[in-house]
Amino acid sequence: MIVKDIKDNSLLPEPPKAYLVSFLHPGESPEAALSLLSELSQLVDTQGLVVVGSQIARLRDINPKTILGVGKVREILDEAERLGADVVVTDDVLSPAQQRNWEKLTNLAVIDRQEVILDIFAARAQTKEAVLQVQLAQLNYELPRLVRKWKHLNRQRGASGGLGGRMQGEQQIELDARQIRIHIQMLQAELAVVRKQRKVQRRRRLAKPVPVVAIVGYTNAGKSSLLNRLTKASVLVEDKLFATLDPTVRRYILPGGQDILLADTVGFVRKLPHLLIDAFKSTLEETKLADYILEVLDASDESLLEHHDTTLNVLEEIGMDPKPMLMVLNKWDQVDEERRKQLKERYPEALPVSVLTGEGMDAFVRRLTELIKALMPERAYLIPLSDYAPLSQIRKYCFIEKEEFLDDGVHVIARVPLNHLERWNKYQLPTGRPGRM
Repeated sequence: MIVKDIKDNSLLPEPPKAYLVSFLHPGESPEAALSLLSELSQLVDTQGLVVVGSQIARLRDINPKTILGVGKVREILDEAERLGADVVVTDDVLSPAQQRNWEKLTNLAVIDRQEVILDIFAARAQTKEAVLQVQLAQLNYELPRLVRKWKHLNRQRGASGGLGGRMQGEQQIELDARQIRIHIQMLQAELAVVRKQRKVQRRRRLAKPVPVVAIVGYTNAGKSSLLNRLTKASVLVEDKLFATLDPTVRRYILPGGQDILLADTVGFVRKLPHLLIDAFKSTLEETKLADYILEVLDASDESLLEHHDTTLNVLEEIGMDPKPMLMVLNKWDQVDEERRKQLKERYPEALPVSVLTGEGMDAFVRRLTELIKALMPERAYLIPLSDYAPLSQIRKYCFIEKEEFLDDGVHVIARVPLNHLERWNKYQLPTGRPGRM
């Protein structure tokens, strides 16, 4: 990708410099555009670039060739060059033609938000599946942009613009496109094998009849920190966007002994490229197959509402059916009293917590326990004293409401997971609750 060409240049004594551009669309508030610009700055910082300047450009009539008018584009590019930028980064997605048209007016590289995100994902992917998914998304992104890339490299090499150069470029673009398509087919075949293996692993995990809780939310909201605090896991926690990409599943025992599985998933972000949503759909199936959803939000972020909407939109895009959801307002220790009051009024059902300090965590665990119990039907069983194994299983997988040893066996009232309802049918009491309990 173009940014990587710049970043790998060993002659540069410093990290590449970026000039950022956000567009103020008709009907959009300046605060919203400023929020997106701030987030773009975080993304670029995570990518390893240094921001030397930025601006918000007001959109009136959209020019299909350049988005903005050519005069405004020249003004932006001149300012970026004056500040010593190596690359201009736009918050809106640019079509391949729009990128080429911007770069015709400058010697700088021009990229958009989705290329930044793809680059971050490429750097952060760890597991084989994630690496393959990102590579596939990058190739699908690059394929329609080969003309732009070839011209960019020609400018770097000082190539002439004569007829021979154009023919050579066209031939090279054809060869590159063929190679990319072959590479895409190879990646798709390799991914199919990896996804089949993941499907087997998931089937084995789901065969263990315990509820699965998926942790979702905006990137850098504290999902991995929550998982670490609950399960003593060692998932990477870093104050950067997309610190972790690969799903992590950990066992957690609720008060009362009920086993559950907690699945941490990749963080969401506004304007997440569809290429990545498509590529990571199999990873996000951890969310689709979960019984319950924990949405973690950063209470200290002024864009919390937009982050919540983004999360719901991504869940809808991956085709997730409605599920019980618990909203968690993390980083409560960073919120003053006035904002606390506002958030409680807006989200009365949400649970305020601080994963860092532990504030609200006890109440969170109690609510999570209640949420899981609520969807478990109550059943009464009589377990013979000579058959201890079912009692052991019920204790492990169910919430025990009451348990009593009597002459005819052990009488148990339990909340039973839906995928366990048929398991102990022969021990179930036909009249519901045991009379002596």
